[in-house]
Amino acid sequence: YLGTLQVGAVYVPLNTAYTAAEVDYFVSNARPVVLVSDPASAEALQEVCRQRSVASHISLASSSWQQMPPALLEVEPDWSVCQRSSDDLAAFLYTSGTTGRSKGAMLSHGNLLSNAHSLADLWRFDADDCLLHALPIFHIHGLFVALHCALLSACRVQFIPAFEPVAVRRALAKGTSVMMGVPTFYTRLLEQADFGSSEVAGVRLFISGSAPMTQQVHQQWRERTGHSILERYGMTEAGMIASNPYDGDRMPGTVGFALPGVELRIADADGNELPPGETGSIEIRSPGLFRGYWQMPEKTAEDMRPDGFFITGDLGSMDAQGRLSITGRSKDLVISGGYNIYPKEIELLIDQLPGVTESAVIGVPHPDLGEAVVAVVVGKNPPAGQELLERISPELARFKQPRKVVFQDSLPRNSMGKVQKNQLREAYRGLFKA
Repeated sequence: YLGTLQVGAVYVPLNTAYTAAEVDYFVSNARPVVLVSDPASAEALQEVCRQRSVASHISLASSSWQQMPPALLEVEPDWSVCQRSSDDLAAFLYTSGTTGRSKGAMLSHGNLLSNAHSLADLWRFDADDCLLHALPIFHIHGLFVALHCALLSACRVQFIPAFEPVAVRRALAKGTSVMMGVPTFYTRLLEQADFGSSEVAGVRLFISGSAPMTQQVHQQWRERTGHSILERYGMTEAGMIASNPYDGDRMPGTVGFALPGVELRIADADGNELPPGETGSIEIRSPGLFRGYWQMPEKTAEDMRPDGFFITGDLGSMDAQGRLSITGRSKDLVISGGYNIYPKEIELLIDQLPGVTESAVIGVPHPDLGEAVVAVVVGKNPPAGQELLERISPELARFKQPRKVVFQDSLPRNSMGKVQKNQLREAYRGLFKA
C-alpha cells in the first residue's frame, strides 16, 4: 500500500477470498497495470491477467521473485516520493455490492489525510499506543481507519492474521492499548466464560464499527470489563462520518456526533432537512467525501445532491444535541400496506428477549400487502414464534408486527460482519405465495 502511494500510483485492495471469476470483474473494471496475488490463487489469476492484458502479475510466493529478470532484482531501492496533490487519486475501494455489482469509490490523498488526522486526534493516538489489529486490510476499516491512526502517531501495531479469541486475549493482556473491531469480535470474547476485566487492564480504548452493535453487547461488555465501547459510523465513500466521544457519554444505540469538518443532515426524499427526532435519509458533505465512482458517472450523479451532499443510503435520526442514531439501510425499508416500517425498531425489541442472540427483520413479497414483515431469529432457546410475537406486540403498532418468525443457526454476513439481508429476502421470498 505505502509503496504504491510512494510511486504515485493508485491502490486497489481486494478481498483475498475472491474467486478468479470474481477477481475478473474487478480487473476488467479497474484495468490495473500490476496485480499482486496470494500464492494459492496465483495460477488461476495468471489466466485472468492474460485475458485482461494486465502488464505484470506478481505472486507473493518466493518462487515468483526468483523468476523475475536478474537486472530488475539488482536495481537499488529508490526512496524518493512522487509528489501528489490533495486532489490526486490515492486509492479506490470497491463497495461490498450487496445489491448489485460493486462500485469503485475513488479516494484522493486529501480525502484520506483529512479523515486520518481527525480520527487520530479524536481518539487520542500517540507513539506510546499499541494497536491490536485483527481486521482485514482490504477494507476501509482495517486499512485506513486503523492503520492511518497508527501510522500518523508512529505507534506499534500487533497484527493477528484472523480473529481468534485465544490469540486476541493473549495480545490484550500484553501491552495492547487500543483495539478496533466489528461487533462479532466483542460477542465472541463475551462467549468466553472466564474473560473479564483482568485481561484488559492496560487497554484505554475499544472501538467498534462496520456493523451495528446491540445494546445488550454494550451492556455486557461494560459489566465484564469496566469499559464502554466507542461505536462510530462510516462508509467506503466517506471514511468516518461520526463517532461517540472519547470523553463523555458513549450512548449504546447511537454512533455519536459528526466528526470535525463533516456536515451531516437527516433529509426527506427531496433533500429537505428534517427536524430533530424524525427518521430520514442520512446525507453528508465533508473533506473526506470520495471523488465519485470509477467509470460510473451516472451512479455518482444519482447519489449526489446539487448542493454537494452525498446520499449515504442509510436511514437515521438525530437528536437536538446532534447525536446520530442509525435506523437501517434505505434498501432494507419495508413498505407493507402502504406503511413505512423500519426493521431496526423491531430488531431492538426482539434482541432484548431472553434466549435471543440476534435478529434480522426483512420484507418479503405478499399478495395483499405488497411486502410482509418477517423476523429471522438466532438464539439459544429463544421464545417460540407465537410467544415471541406476543412478547413484542404491546410495543408495536399492528402494521409493524411480523407476520412470520423463522429461526436459523446464524445470519449470513459479509467479510466485515454486516448481515446480508438480500440473502435472507431471497431465501424467504416464497413464504406468502398467493
